[in-house]
Amino acid sequence: MSDEPREQEGPQQGWAPREPEPAGAPQPGPASAQAPDPKGKKNRKRTGWRRALPTWRMVLGTFLLLCLLIGGALVAGYMLVDIPPANAAATAQTNVYLYADGKQLARDGDVNRENIPLAQVPENVRQAVLAAEDRDFYSESAVDPKAMLRAAWNTVTGKGKQSGSTITQQYVKNYYLNQDQTIGRKVKEFFIAIKLGREVSKDDILEGYLNTSYFGRNAYGISAAAHAYYDKKPQDLTTAEGAYLATLLNSPSAYDVTAHPENKPRAVARWNYVLDGMVKEKWLAPAVRSKMKFPDPEAEAGTSSGLSGQRGYLVNAVKDYLLANEIVDEDELKGGGYRITTTIDPDQQDAFVKAVDDQLMSKLDKKDRKADRNVRAGGAAIDPATGRITALYGGIDYVKQFTNNATRRDYQAGSTFKAFVLASAFDNDSTTQDGRPITPNTIYDGTSGRPVQGWNGERFAPENEDHVDYGNVTVRTAAEKSVNSVFAQMAVDVGSEKVMDTSIGLGIPKTTPGLGPYPSISLGTPTASVLDVAQAYATLANHGRHGTFALVDKLEKNGKDIALPARDTEQVISRAAADTTTSVLQSVVDAGTGSAALAAGRPAAGKTGTAEEDKAAWFAGYTPELATVVAVMGQDPDTAIQTPLYGALGQPRMNGGAYPARIWAQFTRTALADKPVQDFDLEIPSGSEEPPPLPTIPPQDGRTEGADEGRTQGQDQGQTQGTDQGRAQGQDQGQTQGTDQGQDQGQTQGTDEGQTQGQIQGQAQGQTNGGADGGTDGTDVGGQDGGQGDVGGDGGADAGST
Repeated sequence: MSDEPREQEGPQQGWAPREPEPAGAPQPGPASAQAPDPKGKKNRKRTGWRRALPTWRMVLGTFLLLCLLIGGALVAGYMLVDIPPANAAATAQTNVYLYADGKQLARDGDVNRENIPLAQVPENVRQAVLAAEDRDFYSESAVDPKAMLRAAWNTVTGKGKQSGSTITQQYVKNYYLNQDQTIGRKVKEFFIAIKLGREVSKDDILEGYLNTSYFGRNAYGISAAAHAYYDKKPQDLTTAEGAYLATLLNSPSAYDVTAHPENKPRAVARWNYVLDGMVKEKWLAPAVRSKMKFPDPEAEAGTSSGLSGQRGYLVNAVKDYLLANEIVDEDELKGGGYRITTTIDPDQQDAFVKAVDDQLMSKLDKKDRKADRNVRAGGAAIDPATGRITALYGGIDYVKQFTNNATRRDYQAGSTFKAFVLASAFDNDSTTQDGRPITPNTIYDGTSGRPVQGWNGERFAPENEDHVDYGNVTVRTAAEKSVNSVFAQMAVDVGSEKVMDTSIGLGIPKTTPGLGPYPSISLGTPTASVLDVAQAYATLANHGRHGTFALVDKLEKNGKDIALPARDTEQVISRAAADTTTSVLQSVVDAGTGSAALAAGRPAAGKTGTAEEDKAAWFAGYTPELATVVAVMGQDPDTAIQTPLYGALGQPRMNGGAYPARIWAQFTRTALADKPVQDFDLEIPSGSEEPPPLPTIPPQDGRTEGADEGRTQGQDQGQTQGTDQGRAQGQDQGQTQGTDQGQDQGQTQGTDEGQTQGQIQGQAQGQTNGGADGGTDGTDVGGQDGGQGDVGGDGGADAGST
């Protein structure tokens, strides 16, 4: 049976003979088989499996259509996707606080990041990052398929995990988007990277990448990483250290060899990969590379962003300084990004902490002595020449005791203010009530509870410590023994308002609570802070020149310096007045209540102080190089109420010449250990050290003045005999008893004997020669001056003290 198709038979119309056809004529058959190809080619029908394959025309059409769709999608995506604002996490920064030597002190804020310009990143560190992440960064486009393929191949072949994204894409993810692994995020990343690559320079992209990348240890950005791993500024990183930080970008947590020492072989391998890449790119000489050793990071370098220990006190003090001087406002500071180099010397700061621990905290027994629970301490040190605060002691631990004891203004400063009375008297050429110039040797009545004269306000008659009557004493001796009655009278003689003005000029803030033009200013009733008093004493050490103290050396943000207040100094009191005050305060250390400060081993001037009810004890002192103030305070840890320090450390009472002065001495000795000993360079007016004539004490308590003869003879003979016998007996017994039984008993007996003999002789002679009135005045003058005064009684007292 033929395979040829048969012609369909139509209806029969009858038979007819067919005409013979010429030879070679075509045979009848299907029309398609018989129709000739106009081009002379023969059409062939696709049969079998070939029918399932698309024709080349279909392939070409489909390809062109896909290209058109993809191109349209790319154009649409490029047009529709804008570069968004940076995400909040990428812009959040900490404020970084540094010691004066550049080492990190603390950070505040939730994100440990500090943005820096690319210029502050060494070129070798930049190249290490490129060798690790994207060696063709500067020559490739923003999106590089070849880099994606290379990264995938390296991962598969075990050369280390690499991101398929360029640095530009990684920066887009860090800065503009998030870390979500979704198609939508990848699409956005793709288009933003393309647009960013066209609109932003390569350097700007690399800078942003270095500032936003995570390096582990809660460090975002190269600057935070440099501090976290090597406690260095990024500018100081070596090539080897930079290569290790670049290694961390691949796997921050796993490659921290301190946290995961088991991963060190992998970290070292990755580090070698980075360095070898630098050699390959001709960024590092092979000879230099061969000598490099793996730079193990420091275990705890700069890792503490917390505010424990002294850090919290220092950070808060710096913030207060910036805000008070209107350098930045609070909102700007909260925004973060500031790099703050403080004036704090880390060695001196450590020395202060150790001195407090050694001399005070280690001696507390909070279990057996209830009062020891209430003991607090504060301290501050200032360089007098520059006004730079070199150390602050705020308390035992910021997270345990929040209040900064160095800057709080709620404890009376006590007798530390007597130095300001002296300075004001000398600066204003003040005189006593009877017209005698006030000098270090001017004589005052040191009777305890003596009402001040010349004051128009309410009666003011302060008691001396332990109610001791000192009789007539010089100003210098009154400073040595911290005689309240003398300085209360001196404040009135000078003028309380002048004393207040001098205090403010030296550095006590005029807004200090309790600061006013009253005689009580002499006793330190104002509640100045430790730092305030340190500033004022630094002015005395600087010969009366005052400049606002400085707590910040440098302030930067985003690599740009921010202006700080200029330190303009001013001569607030004369040099003669300041130096004379220093001379008197030297005597307080050499022979008075501040003698414990001699342990510093240097010439020193200072003043002790005790607040009312012994709620605080102070020592404020200085050497030519350093002014330091220490206060020990009482505060209930549960109620925060100020408490007396009676019984603390097993002592009946607390005074500034004990623990505060001992802390001062140890700190000063350590802080200045590497500096040569200097003596004070004082310019003291001539004649100020010469003893003035004895005062004429006006009659008191209803006594009448005797006749001239009675006064003269009673005074002369009573004073002479009272002096001779009082001195002889007081000195002999005072010296003997003082040697055998101590200073207190010798002083008491010497004074008593001198006073008794002076009164007896003065009264007898006065009554005999001058009559009743003369005798009365003889008793007043002869007895008081001869027995109790600086000539007779004070001789016995001084002998007993020796």
